[in-house]
Amino acid sequence: GHPFTSARAASIEANRIKQLYLNVDLNDISYTYFMKERFMPKYKGDVESSTYDTHSRMFLKAVDFFGDEKLKDISIAECERFRTWLLTDAGYSQSYASLVYTSFRQSLDYAVEINLITTNPSLRTKAVPKGKAVEKYWTKEEFEKVLACINTDSFYENLIYVTLLFYYRIGCRVSEGFALKWSDIDLVNGRVRIFHNLRYRNKLDYEVKPYTKTDAGKRTVTIDDELLRVLKDWKKRQKEHGVTDFVLSYDDCPNNKSTLSRWLKRYAELAGVPGIDGRGLRHSNASFLIAEMGADVLTVAHRLGHKSPMVTLQYYAHMFPDNDLEIASRMEGSMKITPAKKSLVEFNGNQNISGDAISSMPKVCQNKKKAG
Repeated sequence: GHPFTSARAASIEANRIKQLYLNVDLNDISYTYFMKERFMPKYKGDVESSTYDTHSRMFLKAVDFFGDEKLKDISIAECERFRTWLLTDAGYSQSYASLVYTSFRQSLDYAVEINLITTNPSLRTKAVPKGKAVEKYWTKEEFEKVLACINTDSFYENLIYVTLLFYYRIGCRVSEGFALKWSDIDLVNGRVRIFHNLRYRNKLDYEVKPYTKTDAGKRTVTIDDELLRVLKDWKKRQKEHGVTDFVLSYDDCPNNKSTLSRWLKRYAELAGVPGIDGRGLRHSNASFLIAEMGADVLTVAHRLGHKSPMVTLQYYAHMFPDNDLEIASRMEGSMKITPAKKSLVEFNGNQNISGDAISSMPKVCQNKKKAG
């Protein structure tokens, strides 16, 4: 008969009533039951569908491992055994193992939150370090080799050429690029508005979301004249084939990440350069801006749509040139460092020292000098 003091309290009570209704003994539910009936439905409601599709597979790794083991029986030792399995017999990379174990910890946190267990035993174990993953990207020379393998006589290959060049020069996220429509591009003033991202299921089932990954991701980026000419020609060719809506499309439907991945793999092999994925194209753009164009961190942060320059430095600090030697050499002759010919200040006491004779030094200093 008392009102709830918070939404969390109401949620906990609702879960308790639901358990009573289902006649399920909270002490006997398995980890699998908890995940499928409790955690996963809640998680699906909390995140974007694309995030759910990606992360749900990681959550299910723990479900496969623990199976029908009771939730309350998962101990510190069991958590440690799962952690060890992820790092050894599972065959995963360290970065992926880290993501899976973090997801497992997250699920047990929720079990504590809704009073199914009192503590999260996984927090008594060490986290799995992400490791030092080296992001692959194409240098300017490697990208030039890739472009040289694409014949634009074909309408479809022309799309591939435009797509790769656009991502390499603009540096947007894959979902941002495939969401672009011609209404987002100002071909007169050379600007592209990156305000959307794409939720893609198939050719007939997709959604252009009216936002980007982060608020800072909404940005307007200047298009260089060379890319602008390519886009103008591409728009005319699209129109000849009845395509008038999506920029990076051959059938007026958007493409997706898997299609881009196939293109990247195919032409990397043809060009004899390292293989990269869509994220690698974004890293390639960052490398191009920093190493080739000499862009400063603020410009790079804006074009990539980062929340702050600190995010840019977190990922790309190693790409910025080390100007220490150049700066030191430029210091020479940059200022007048001639001392005054006559003292302009009168000093008192021990500060009144002139000449090089030891007799002009304070007595304490003289004694040290003699002792030495």
